[in-house]
Amino acid sequence: MYQKVIKRLLDILCSGIGLIVLCPVYLIVAILVRVKLGSPVIFHQERPGYREKIFTLCKFRTMTDARDENGELLPDSVRLTKFGMLLRKTSLDELPELFNIFKGDMSLIGPRPLLVSYLPWYTERERKRHSVRPGLTGLAQVSGRNFIEWDKRLEKDVEYVEHISFLMDLKILWRTVAVVFGKKEEVAEVTDDVEGNLAEIRAAKAEKENGCGAEE
Repeated sequence: MYQKVIKRLLDILCSGIGLIVLCPVYLIVAILVRVKLGSPVIFHQERPGYREKIFTLCKFRTMTDARDENGELLPDSVRLTKFGMLLRKTSLDELPELFNIFKGDMSLIGPRPLLVSYLPWYTERERKRHSVRPGLTGLAQVSGRNFIEWDKRLEKDVEYVEHISFLMDLKILWRTVAVVFGKKEEVAEVTDDVEGNLAEIRAAKAEKENGCGAEE
């Protein structure tokens, strides 16, 4: 009952209220992003959601469009400014995702929507993370976010799916508030600098295993 009905009703209610109450914050952040980072103000990227259906994730942009002499974008670490990092550490860049929650693409609590390129590299167990709507925050995020390795991070997502309840969502929400306002580093979701790119890691692992098998 909670997962199928009540959770969605709470998502609509909370995201709707949030969009109204936070209007001044949206306006201020949007102006600052436009002045400091340029346009477009909102960053859009395709992510897999419920049952791996692709949707468009919305965030405030946190990086510039700085390019090298060949017109190629510079590395994320170079394009991510101090202001952009501040937005990430305070999670202000995530605010536009309330639109995704209101529409039904996402939930307040659930496994974070990751890159589409990761889809072929999940194990069957890890694919269970897509049996619920992805969340603005989740169990993995309050358990270390990008500072835990991929296997443990994805296992936390599955753990959430297998034990989802109103009480668990309340605990995750409380812990999220605690880490955000406690200014802990685990709330700073930077690109792949900490745990690496899942697709690249598992592709390399598969290649190594295949190579070892061929030698035998």
